[in-house]
Amino acid sequence: MLPPEPTAINNGFTALLKNRGFMLLWIGQLISQLADKVFFVLMIALLQLYLPVNDVAGEGRFYLYMAFTVPAMLFGSAGGVIVDRVPKKLIMVGSDVVRGLFMILVPFLPREFGILLFFTFAISTVTQFFAPAEQAAIPLLVKKEGLMAANALFSSTMMAALIIGNAVATPMLNWFDSFNKGFGKELVVGCLYILSAVIMMPIQFREHRHIHEETVPINPWAEFLLGLRYLRQNRLIWNAMLQIVTLYCVFAALIELAIGMAARLHLAPEEFSSFVAAAGVGMVIGAAILGNFGHRLHRKPLPLIGFLIMAFSLGFFIFIDNQPLALGLCIFLGVGAAFVNVPMQTLIQQETPSEMHGKVFGFQNHAINIALTAPLLITTKLVNVWGLSVVLFGMSIVVGAIGVWTWQNTRRVLQDVI
Repeated sequence: MLPPEPTAINNGFTALLKNRGFMLLWIGQLISQLADKVFFVLMIALLQLYLPVNDVAGEGRFYLYMAFTVPAMLFGSAGGVIVDRVPKKLIMVGSDVVRGLFMILVPFLPREFGILLFFTFAISTVTQFFAPAEQAAIPLLVKKEGLMAANALFSSTMMAALIIGNAVATPMLNWFDSFNKGFGKELVVGCLYILSAVIMMPIQFREHRHIHEETVPINPWAEFLLGLRYLRQNRLIWNAMLQIVTLYCVFAALIELAIGMAARLHLAPEEFSSFVAAAGVGMVIGAAILGNFGHRLHRKPLPLIGFLIMAFSLGFFIFIDNQPLALGLCIFLGVGAAFVNVPMQTLIQQETPSEMHGKVFGFQNHAINIALTAPLLITTKLVNVWGLSVVLFGMSIVVGAIGVWTWQNTRRVLQDVI
């Protein structure tokens, strides 16, 4: 359910294909996200060259994970503050160039573990600026009535990059390394980032810069509080963000639940990824439905439907005893996730003024990063204490309740607006 607005004719994905600026942004971010996924796989593979074999699976991998995730926890909101002060194109192109050069530089430096951690930390930090700039750039290139289709396309390709990136990362890295022994792996990741930057260079954004933004010094903490205060005052956007964060919490917990499902179905531990991939496929399907028919479903309570689909899927997992049914249910869950993510992201973009885009999307990026980390740790402990079935049932109840509660809140806010 989105706020009332004068809607123009929406041709779904067809209209976006004719939007040159948006298509360049979409292709560029797709390549950049693919590079992100391959980058993480590469960093883990490089541990074997930087550490003794006994340390790779122990503290080495732990510190690498920390170097990769800590920037998301520290700089997620700070990236949004910069986005409101600096042109979006400069941030996205610049961050891709910096990450690309860092990757190309890695093989020419001494193989010290500290150097590997530094570059992992640095590249992950730069990524925190790319994400909010990307979200803020979409409304600059797409008309209001086309945002549903635009977010559907971005959501589907994000999941496609996750699935494809994890699937092709190792074979692709090994293939390039066979041609350029010693630095082929780093070179291909660096070139992906550079290619993304080159593709986005021709984009022309119509940004309205405010004079005070250029004269007033940046105070990250004060601007973070300003963004937080704005969110608390705008209940519609706050409610939408709460639903998106809840969605990512479910997906983070799904990783641990998938491991438990694999064990229950007597599958190899590593086969849990097939369940996560199936949920990603479901999100692509759901996003395709919304991208093509979202204008017809504008008045439907899509997030409520999505949360109820997810709640049903989580609860029904308790009774599943074979892999095909479990994969089908994961796909169904992914469709429900798309019904939450796409409309709520569209709502945030529609209702947030341009001068607040960076702060709002930076805060959202920060919250999502936390949502992708904390539930994974909590779910692991809950499953160990209560068992998989109890946790699945509990999550089903909680997700359904959150869906109903946020839907009622949205209805009240919309009635106040009207």
